[in-house]
Amino acid sequence: MANDGKTRCFGDKPGQDFYADYHDNEWGIPEHDDRKLFEMLILEGAQAGLSWETILKKREGYREAFHGFDVAKVAAMSDDELHEQLQDPKIVRNRLKVFGARKNAGVFLDIQKEFGSFDAYLWKFVDGSPIVNQWMSFEDLPATSTESDALSKDLKKRGMTFVGSTIMYAFMQAVGMVNDHLTTCWRYGK
Repeated sequence: MANDGKTRCFGDKPGQDFYADYHDNEWGIPEHDDRKLFEMLILEGAQAGLSWETILKKREGYREAFHGFDVAKVAAMSDDELHEQLQDPKIVRNRLKVFGARKNAGVFLDIQKEFGSFDAYLWKFVDGSPIVNQWMSFEDLPATSTESDALSKDLKKRGMTFVGSTIMYAFMQAVGMVNDHLTTCWRYGK
């Protein structure tokens, strides 16, 4: 895939077909499915301090560890189950992040009850439409935005963890609330 002649923002190095696939088929594409939004919320939080490539390589491990990202099942995980996950090399074994997944699942469920869906809550931060930027290089991309600041502040107030503004900006990119594909990228404008 990486040798298909398409210009990408990332994922073009040899051996990074999984990364090119993520770039081509997920990153920057508007997502409205609550299960997928929960998955990306947990994965972006897990990525804090690490590379996204590391998390993508462990994605299947996360799906196994967190019940296919079924938010109700994750919210109901016992301390023993979470401690068991800390022994699993298929995920990042950081106690705060693993236990934070359960905490965030509970808040996620509360948001679903309040707004009807997490999607309805989330997309109001960008007035229901993706923000489409026009960057020429990754050096131009910001680490945060006014919208990620507001989302982070609100999620923290509700009790979520690993939802700082930088993490939320990456989350917003991942779920297509922000389209930061470079103007030279084949996905730009699609």
